[in-house]
Amino acid sequence: MAYRIQTETLPKVQELDPTLYIIESPDGQSRAAIWPALGFNCLQWQVSREGRTMELLYLNPQQWEDLRPTRSGIPVLFPFPNRIRDGRFSWEGKTYQLPLNDSSKKNAIHGFACRHPWRVVDQGAEAESGWLTGEFWASKDAPESLALWPADHRIRLTYRLQGRRLRLEALVENPDTVSLPFGLGFHPYFRVPLVPGGRAEDVWVEAATGDLWELVESLPTGSRRPEPKHQLTQPRRYRELDLDNLYTVLEIPAKGRENLSWCGTLRQAPEEVVLQVFASPNFRELVAFTPPHREAMCLEPYTCTTDAINLQPRGVEAGLMVLPPDGRWSGVVEMECTWTGQ
Repeated sequence: MAYRIQTETLPKVQELDPTLYIIESPDGQSRAAIWPALGFNCLQWQVSREGRTMELLYLNPQQWEDLRPTRSGIPVLFPFPNRIRDGRFSWEGKTYQLPLNDSSKKNAIHGFACRHPWRVVDQGAEAESGWLTGEFWASKDAPESLALWPADHRIRLTYRLQGRRLRLEALVENPDTVSLPFGLGFHPYFRVPLVPGGRAEDVWVEAATGDLWELVESLPTGSRRPEPKHQLTQPRRYRELDLDNLYTVLEIPAKGRENLSWCGTLRQAPEEVVLQVFASPNFRELVAFTPPHREAMCLEPYTCTTDAINLQPRGVEAGLMVLPPDGRWSGVVEMECTWTGQ
């Protein structure tokens, strides 16, 4: 038997296309739901265990009414993750002013791709996996954003469901005639607790946190240092955490996963359900965030720091990447849910 891909129609979602794509395993034990119309967001990832379905991603209860693009599922943050100070930066002699759309209304946040419709360009189902590929091309899908960024930009993202693994395969391309600065981040909201009937106080968090970037009003100053009391390299109880921190990532190769490093783990006791996050080494930063509603834990792999496009020209190694015309870049993030005795 093969994986299945089907569509469902969402309830009324204003003027957006209500088509939701579902990838499901042959045994019905795992499922992912992706909505292309608002950022190609994976809004649902389910894994079943002994007749109980675990909803691994948090969904904002008002998602269909307020259509906030970055409060549920796995928002795709491109061509920049997190904030740009004052929404302003200069590149090759030109100054750009972006909309001030973070919660403070002082900074730009999370790029353009999460706020616009994507196009489905490929899908497939085999015995081993099912996948869906979407594309966001600024000049086609958000032409108004071209005046806000130094170059046209294109990203293709494949969600691949394979057993209890959900894999995100990203390809960034520069279709323009000038250089493209960019960063990419993923913002998964992992549901807390992980299991139905579980307790949030029984969730433990661990991550490959290296240096802590110093933040002032959520923006990095450019300095970073080890901060033992803020580290997650040893398991810590979720209930004790109040985080919105930006870290470098310790490169810890993931056993059995070629070219991937371990980023972090959520563990639900006493059920011993474990959700792990892995990424290719070009995701060099990690944001750890506990939303105010306390119903999710975010472990966010980034290729660069917050405000990298302003830090890099100051001589800070912030991870900003630059693609030449026709240049390409690829990266992978993988998540897996397992449990003792599986």
